Amino acid sequence: MVTQTLIMLVTGVVAGALGSILGLGGGIIVTPVLTIFMGLDIKYAVGASIIAVIATSSGSAVAFLKDDVLNLRVAMFLEIFTTLGALLGAILSGFFHATVLYFLFGALLIFQAWNMWQKLRGSKTETVLTQSDALAEKLELNGEYYDKQEGKTIQYGLERVPGGAAVMFGAGIASGLLGIGSGAFKVMAMDGVMKMPLKASSATSNLMMGVTAAASATVYFFNGMINPVIAVPMALGILVGSTIGSHVMQYLPARLIRKIFIPVVLIMALQLIFKGMAVF
Repeated sequence: MVTQTLIMLVTGVVAGALGSILGLGGGIIVTPVLTIFMGLDIKYAVGASIIAVIATSSGSAVAFLKDDVLNLRVAMFLEIFTTLGALLGAILSGFFHATVLYFLFGALLIFQAWNMWQKLRGSKTETVLTQSDALAEKLELNGEYYDKQEGKTIQYGLERVPGGAAVMFGAGIASGLLGIGSGAFKVMAMDGVMKMPLKASSATSNLMMGVTAAASATVYFFNGMINPVIAVPMALGILVGSTIGSHVMQYLPARLIRKIFIPVVLIMALQLIFKGMAVF
């Protein structure tokens, strides 16, 4: 029992640190460890994954807000579309066969990994666009943050805000219909579509995931899928890891974050495709 608790604490620290750096919530680490290595029932692993997302968001959002890295206006604006998508996904889950969607969203993640790879092959530094579209100007979504690694203030304007909102809507559908975390899609919408700098995208994604997960955690709780013996040590470790990760991320080069992000997203894509093939 003590060994199991220690494993969950360590797993939580690693998941929290990686989740806060990449804006993915940490569930990609929590669920495989609990099911494959510890042999726990998948429903408790899913419940623990939801708690992992909330804990990662809570631990990292404080630091990101304090250092003004995340864009709060963008988070609240895009969360509208994610929530609407999640509601639609939850409604469709009882009527729609998810196999095709597993392949679709897996393919989208592969495209995101390819898009990031193209950026790595291109400019050696992160390009930040200061010209934004009319909607971003009207809603005051553009922002800036101080990059501790580069030692300068990064100002950015957002492009294709409607396209980003559409991807967020799709991310919500994926979350509600398939029961997966949608952090990768959130980063894809902000970094890939709206051209927000990766660090700001990751920080903003962390906050948004916490809001989405908190809404669904109630359902998991009343369905008996959240086991305190599992969730509590995992959450404690994640709070520590996410706090560390949120500070470390600001000193990492954006290109290094992309290099970490690409294989993680590819693993998530393969997981979805394998589920579609009924492997898992």
